Amino acid sequence: MTADLELASAAAQFDFADQDIPQRLRHWAEHRPDHPFMIWEPRSGNERRWTYKEFEHAVNQVAAGLHGLGVKKHDKVLIHAENCPEMVLAWYACARLGAVGVTTNTRCVGGEIEYFAAHTEAVGAITQPKFVDEIAANAKNVGWIVVTGDNSGEAPESPVKGDYPSFDSLFGDPASVPERPAEPMLPAGIMFTSGTTSLPKAVVHTHANALWSGTMGSQSMNMDSDSVYLGFLPFFHVNCQSWCFWGSLGVGGTAVLMPKFSASKFWSVIDKYQVTHCSMIPFVFKAIAMEPVPESHSLKVMPMGIIWKEISGWLKAEPFASWGMTETVTHATRSDFVHDWPQGSIGKPTPGYHLAVVNPETGEPCQKGEIGELWVHGVPGVNIFLEYYKNPEAMAKSFTPNGWFKTGDMVHVGDEGHFYFTDRDKDALKVGGENVSARQVEEVCMQVPGGGIGEIAIVAKSHDMLDMVPVAFVIKGWGAPEDDEAFAQAIIDHCKANLADFKVPRAVYIVDEFPRATLEKVAKNKLREMADEMPAID
Repeated sequence: MTADLELASAAAQFDFADQDIPQRLRHWAEHRPDHPFMIWEPRSGNERRWTYKEFEHAVNQVAAGLHGLGVKKHDKVLIHAENCPEMVLAWYACARLGAVGVTTNTRCVGGEIEYFAAHTEAVGAITQPKFVDEIAANAKNVGWIVVTGDNSGEAPESPVKGDYPSFDSLFGDPASVPERPAEPMLPAGIMFTSGTTSLPKAVVHTHANALWSGTMGSQSMNMDSDSVYLGFLPFFHVNCQSWCFWGSLGVGGTAVLMPKFSASKFWSVIDKYQVTHCSMIPFVFKAIAMEPVPESHSLKVMPMGIIWKEISGWLKAEPFASWGMTETVTHATRSDFVHDWPQGSIGKPTPGYHLAVVNPETGEPCQKGEIGELWVHGVPGVNIFLEYYKNPEAMAKSFTPNGWFKTGDMVHVGDEGHFYFTDRDKDALKVGGENVSARQVEEVCMQVPGGGIGEIAIVAKSHDMLDMVPVAFVIKGWGAPEDDEAFAQAIIDHCKANLADFKVPRAVYIVDEFPRATLEKVAKNKLREMADEMPAID
């Protein structure tokens, strides 16, 4: 980081002087004490509500319990759970203490969990009954494990093995929580990127990052104090944590949390809580396609990736186009609700961000219509992430010497300055909204017990519901078993034990050779074509 950027980061503390996440909660607890902040809508439909005053009190109680376990400023706490009130309370309780909530993807297993816990040096873990065995077996460095009473509102299928403190035991005396001054640049959360080229990177968000999202993100989405944001995407991803919760916290609005998306409950939940905002992804559109759209409803704004004009007529709400990623905290491009936006646009630069489209080979700026890599310039810890935790190599690779963040996304600028998303690296896979690193899957496959893989290539195969799924092409090597079917199953089983389920190859194709491009590089575009010619996968 250059001296100029260091100065900018130091000065950024004045952007949110005397403010942090606990302060923002206190503000609304004092000024809107009886207004709901979080509403929990489990599968049973037996809702729970926390007003701002109740939520702040509960957060302070949980902070007292964590403090009793020895959690202090800068400590990392692993929060491995599906959407539930406990994980939200735990995250904000960490922020209250000045600790860091590390939210991790619950579809990850084995070595991935070991990596999350060890890399962040987590002092403890909070999880659910269904995940406690996986956490205990792999998060070996944590000093304690706290377990919720149920699995996102569902009773455990079997009793928890082991003597673990319950989440309810954390509710202590708020008076025991040590006071600390507001530190806007203090790390508040770590969220792992899904990873498209290597192991997931630990993205550090500060208190100021959350406040920036609450200020600019909510403005971009046209939120106000009466807004109700429906969150069903995972809280361990930036959309639910930032768009939904930080956005609501920024305006004193309400966040409705569901365990997972439900097509059958989509419109009934919107009606029940008079939801005004809801993030939409391609999977959701496909899932609700057969559900009748109410003649009238409360949904006003649908944040999504691009302007898709037909959506507003179909779902009777306004599409809000934007582009953002974990590292940009919230939307770095945006549309608005005043102008007419062309089909496919991802908007224009959001105030506070500087964007450039750059030829990745030459480093020269692209002209209108030319496809290049999207670079973002902002203030670390304010409108872009603070750092990749303990990963100087990734920092050096991702940032230019003068502070431009290289996103890896390919875009072009069209008429009137509209940005258009083109394609990410063709070798990257996006499975049902989750990024998958082909390289990581290939490395895990190569470790299949007994060996036998001479060469492997992971590529995407088209899928009706998920858009794409990973499949493997394998050339046998020394020691490979003769039975191709058994060998393929052994590779898949090994991946199931060591990778999140969405990363596991759906099929393994044994071949004699790979198509090659220049310099004998594997022609993955040809392999993708071959994969799509194979029988469809459920």
